[in-house]
Amino acid sequence: MVDLVTNRNCVYQTAYHVIWCPQYRRGVLTGSVAEEVGRMLDAICAERGWPVISKEIQPDHIHLFVRIPPAIAVADAVKVLKGVTARRLFQRFPELKTQLWGGNLWSPSYYVGTAGNVSAETIRRSIERSAHVTKRR
Repeated sequence: MVDLVTNRNCVYQTAYHVIWCPQYRRGVLTGSVAEEVGRMLDAICAERGWPVISKEIQPDHIHLFVRIPPAIAVADAVKVLKGVTARRLFQRFPELKTQLWGGNLWSPSYYVGTAGNVSAETIRRSIERSAHVTKRR
């Protein structure tokens, strides 16, 4: 369930399911890289007041279910998330540059879907279920 949020000029109930991939869909998000990108996403979202409802880091893509206020364009939020994590991951793990030919960590595209009251729980369960299936492999 995505709760109503009230600020001084609006009441909103927005949650976005965002998915993005490393360049060439390379499976580089494993081990300490996956742990670090997860911590980074939590920190970036916390700094900006974007509550993370659920997240899952797969070797070749990221699922993030996050609440972003309507005053922030989703494209701008994704740009921040991808830009900050790419810069910091390349600093922390310079070997990633050798695995990705063009010098870019993330593919330029992404998926975003919105969720209301009913579908929010469905999305959260879906992300958790995909994590459970991946961990059993």
